[in-house]
Amino acid sequence: MAVTKEQVFAAADQISVSGQRPTLEAVRKITGGSYTTISPALNEWKARQATTAAPLREPAPQAVADRLAEVGAELWAIALELANARLSSEREALEKARADMEAAQAEATELADRLTTEVEEQQVRLASIEAAEQVARTEAAALRAQLTAASEQVHTAEARAVEIERRAGDLRQELDRAHQEADQVRAELAEQQKAIEAAKQAARADADVLRGQLTAAQEQAHTAEARVLEIERRAGETRTALERAHQDADQVRSELATVKAKAEADRNDRDHAREQVGTAREEAAQLRGQVEALQAQQVSLLRALEARKA
Repeated sequence: MAVTKEQVFAAADQISVSGQRPTLEAVRKITGGSYTTISPALNEWKARQATTAAPLREPAPQAVADRLAEVGAELWAIALELANARLSSEREALEKARADMEAAQAEATELADRLTTEVEEQQVRLASIEAAEQVARTEAAALRAQLTAASEQVHTAEARAVEIERRAGDLRQELDRAHQEADQVRAELAEQQKAIEAAKQAARADADVLRGQLTAAQEQAHTAEARVLEIERRAGETRTALERAHQDADQVRSELATVKAKAEADRNDRDHAREQVGTAREEAAQLRGQVEALQAQQVSLLRALEARKA
């Protein structure tokens, strides 16, 4: 609702009665509105206050009356007219100065209105920017938590790789005891070791990449949109790297299970071969006994024949 001229007059009267000088800011606090609307009405109120002032008409002082008694009241009237004429010229000059001041004041009030509008717009924009920054901070904190969890998963993957390497060492010790298939098992184990080392290096490389990504994300945490986009991109790469690490670990575990199964089969074959060798040795011992018995019989028969011939 626009401020009326009567409201400005009433506010100016209220301020003047309280003994203060009516200004644009003081009137605006009472009526509201803009400086552009208040300024012309306040200038009009001041002009009315100036025109209502009574012309200078004072009785002659007693000293003047005594000294100018011979001239009389006519000379005093002429002096009053001269004083009023001077007051009129001064009022004209004052009115001109007031008009210039009102023009400058009108320009200043327009500038004040524009500045007020711009300040309000900047405040609204600042509030919007602060809200967006808060949202960005919240999202960045969530992404930092995700990267921390991803880093922990990488450490877990490294521990699993170390455990896999330890188990591979145990398998090498078991395979070394298989003498008949030692060379073949060692070759296969070397191949598996290469695969394990490659998986371990890949997991460590992924961990280094993740640590680099985490450091970069923390350094870029002070920016808003660019930081969030960078963190999201690296978070996607982190998830991809983790999936690849899990796949490599699963593959290594599968290959180790295959090696272990083969080693178990080799041990079974070795044990079976040993059983067969033992059986063959027993059979050979039995045959050797039978041969020796036959040889003893042959010797006895030869001796019996020789005795008969004699």
